[in-house]
Amino acid sequence: MPATTASPRSETPDTRSQATAPAPGADPAGTTIEERARAAARDAGSRPAGAPDFAALLRQDPEIAGVLLGESARQSDGLQLIAAENFTSPAVLAALGSPLGNKYAEGYPGARHHGGCEIVDLAERIAVERAKALFGAEHANVQAHSGSSAVLAAYAALLRPGDTVLAMSLPHGGHLTHGSPANFSGRWFDFVGYGVDEETGLLDYDAIRDLARARRPKAIVCGSISYPRHLDYAAFRDIADETGAYLIADVAHPLGLIAGGAAPSPVPYAHVVCGTTHKVLRGPRGGLILCGTKLAERIDRAVFPFTQGGAQMNAVAAKAVAFAEAATPAFGAYAHQVTANARALAEALAGHGLTITTGGTDTHLITADTAPLGLDARTARGRLAAAGIVLDTCALPCAEHPVPCRTGLRLGTAAVTTQGMGEAEMKSVAELIVAALEEDGAVRSRTVALVHGFPPYPDHG
Repeated sequence: MPATTASPRSETPDTRSQATAPAPGADPAGTTIEERARAAARDAGSRPAGAPDFAALLRQDPEIAGVLLGESARQSDGLQLIAAENFTSPAVLAALGSPLGNKYAEGYPGARHHGGCEIVDLAERIAVERAKALFGAEHANVQAHSGSSAVLAAYAALLRPGDTVLAMSLPHGGHLTHGSPANFSGRWFDFVGYGVDEETGLLDYDAIRDLARARRPKAIVCGSISYPRHLDYAAFRDIADETGAYLIADVAHPLGLIAGGAAPSPVPYAHVVCGTTHKVLRGPRGGLILCGTKLAERIDRAVFPFTQGGAQMNAVAAKAVAFAEAATPAFGAYAHQVTANARALAEALAGHGLTITTGGTDTHLITADTAPLGLDARTARGRLAAAGIVLDTCALPCAEHPVPCRTGLRLGTAAVTTQGMGEAEMKSVAELIVAALEEDGAVRSRTVALVHGFPPYPDHG
């Protein structure tokens, strides 16, 4: 099966300007910054000054160049099953390594604290408009440096220190920003954790409603780092409205599935939506915040100047590239393939004796208990790493007291789907996982043989 890395990365009509470029040598007066920038893109026959030059890095700093080569080889020689990772397109990487990284741009387009921001203002405006169109949102903030900083900004916009917040408890799949005592969230706010049913692993919305009625939170956070099922955002909004709470959807993991139409969107229901632009969305590492116009100013001020300084304009431009890629029909096909692959992999792993939480998955995420194979998750992850199979561990749903919580494996199918793998390969992946857990000495070479048939960057020289 041919690799599909480039399939959703074609140019879309809205990325092409219909403006007429000034004739060569003509006075550019009267033309807009956008027109001049797009004209330069059409006329330029070479890369911009300061574009990445690996040969220069190799000459100047072979030690760091070796690190880059080593990481590239690691990514290409193993199964990348970490649910939070993916392979970005060469176009995204080009924007990340661009001269835009030189520009200091505190503030927002048209209202910067530094001069010379006319061009980078265009990049941010494009990113914002593409994000709004992609997710059907009234407002988008594309400056958040990460998913955690996006959540921090949402809290800063809506809450005051000491306010009560309902969120999924960490042992049941909550994120650090959902109330961990080691995180700002747990130190500044009064978090109350809700969980899943220990038998089914599914959310109990009646129990969440009862908890919200009893605690009357200022905000309810819906989202998880390991819950493999779609969330009922309408039910969460109904609970929030009944108890007078804001609803914050933290969709760092499923954001790309939402963009591709393979998962329900929280935008019609949540007051604020926070996400990351990597993972399934396959963009640069960074954050995104969506909201309605009524909260737009509060969100923007919470990002800058309250929680962040200058925007990383190279990352903002790379986000714009990713949003354009995600708006294509090919990306929608990719997103649906991600979920089909996850279902196939979960079914295959269950057939080999692993216990799959919730009995399956709706998303790219799978969480599995290795106890039926006589292994704890930490030992299992070590054996898998030795075989070139990279994934994570996570907490498994359990009673917090008095039974100690256990851990399982957390894996995802976003990256291997980008490489072009389908359901047939997921059966092979499951076989490799089980062979690694059984310490089969030949599994490493079999892993390499599989992934070399699906290179993440097939056009690389």
